[in-house]
Amino acid sequence: MWPTQWPEIARDIADHTATALAAARTQSVPGWEDAVTELAALPYEQVAGVHATMMRELLEELHPDGLTGEDVQTVLERSARTASMWLPSLQPDMLVSVLTGTLGVFDPDAPKARPDEYLRAGLVVLADLLAARRVGPEPYLRRALGEIERAETIELP
Repeated sequence: MWPTQWPEIARDIADHTATALAAARTQSVPGWEDAVTELAALPYEQVAGVHATMMRELLEELHPDGLTGEDVQTVLERSARTASMWLPSLQPDMLVSVLTGTLGVFDPDAPKARPDEYLRAGLVVLADLLAARRVGPEPYLRRALGEIERAETIELP
């Protein structure tokens, strides 16, 4: 399904992210937990980077004229409302941290999240954005991993 030239870790990130997002779409807690556990075992910075790249692209597509504070609030409310129905342990403040962090806004006084908590919240926001856009994650995963691959292979002078 994924390009064979991708390193194994990139294919693993893509596979487990797609599985987690499919589980979120169907609200399948066992499938979700398995996929998140697999993602949490991979290098956190790489997984979070792929998810953030996907999130930024989806936000740009959903808000081509620019993202307002109200738009961000809508995404947060929608994500929290949906997640509360099937992931009651998810903390809404994690959703805020993920979304604002993706947008480059950081609160140095905010409590630090464990990587697995951050990944869970990021996947919830991604699932919401994909549902709002009415698309599957595959093209976004391909572009995010391709962009990261391209950025890592550029030699700086």
